[in-house]
Amino acid sequence: MKTILYIILLTALLDASKLIKIDLSKQKLYAIENGNIVFSGDISSGKKGHRTPRGTFKILDKERFHISNKYPEPNGGAKMPYMHRLTNSGLAIHQGYLPGYPASHGCIRVRKTTAKKLWRWSRKGIKVKIYGDASDFIPKKPKRVARKRVKKHIAKRRYKKRRHYSKRVKSKRYIRRIQTRVVRVRRVPAYEVVEELDTW
Repeated sequence: MKTILYIILLTALLDASKLIKIDLSKQKLYAIENGNIVFSGDISSGKKGHRTPRGTFKILDKERFHISNKYPEPNGGAKMPYMHRLTNSGLAIHQGYLPGYPASHGCIRVRKTTAKKLWRWSRKGIKVKIYGDASDFIPKKPKRVARKRVKKHIAKRRYKKRRHYSKRVKSKRYIRRIQTRVVRVRRVPAYEVVEELDTW
């Protein structure tokens, strides 16, 4: 009995030292252990009309392969891998698509890498604190890749040069052909031949 109680106390202490913080205004998830951030990741919370509720929750249940009973409506069927249930009404943390802004139906979507880390690190009973406002989130502008543009630009220039150069070459070759033909067709006058025969 003592050993069982000791194990229960240890697990309770371990769970107490772990905390998941979700900042809706930054669209970030933080896994905290003993006051230190173990890992963090981007999220996608509820969109307009399906806002993610704020407050303190607990992980009620975990499912590796979960299929939604509600979404897409009416019959459901959406895959929600690495699901951490926070409420019985449908709030959960799971792997999903992250477009870079709040886009879910209330759940907290995370990347595959973050979902796997969270699955290994988390346990039932860990507290999840959701705070902030998703309307304050400013989406990041997509990074422009200069190299691709430069390559396209160079390719266009090269193509134009080649095209122009090929026309010039064609015209030069045509002129050379005509000149050589004229030289070959040239004949000696008849009177020159007659003089040569007279002398010979």
